Amino acid sequence: MKVHHVCIETSKYDESIFFYTKVLNFSLKKETSNFHGRDYNSWLELDGFYIELQTSKNKERKESIPNDKGLVHICFFVEDIFKELERIKLIYNNFKLKNNEILYNVEGGNLFKLIAPEGTIIEIRGNPLF
Repeated sequence: MKVHHVCIETSKYDESIFFYTKVLNFSLKKETSNFHGRDYNSWLELDGFYIELQTSKNKERKESIPNDKGLVHICFFVEDIFKELERIKLIYNNFKLKNNEILYNVEGGNLFKLIAPEGTIIEIRGNPLF
């Protein structure tokens, strides 16, 4: 068994598409409008990992829910965290700071976190831990 995808619901569809394709370099594999009562249901892919990005069902529009239950964050490993941080800073600036710092060390490795338009926390690590 292996992980295939995570599903993320967004009320900021265009901003989320930009974030995942331009900031994190996912490829938009399929975009379906008017999908089972949703404005959009899309599939994004990066190295065999998929995100199913969707808007809520039209008759079930929800208020924003704080990120305190369920999926806490998604983590991606990069070879050169300093280069990746500089690349992202040119096009995106919503970082989750720790002690007022963007880049910090946890368990012997550097990392930073981004907050996606829909609120998902994205961790970028410079070492894979395991």
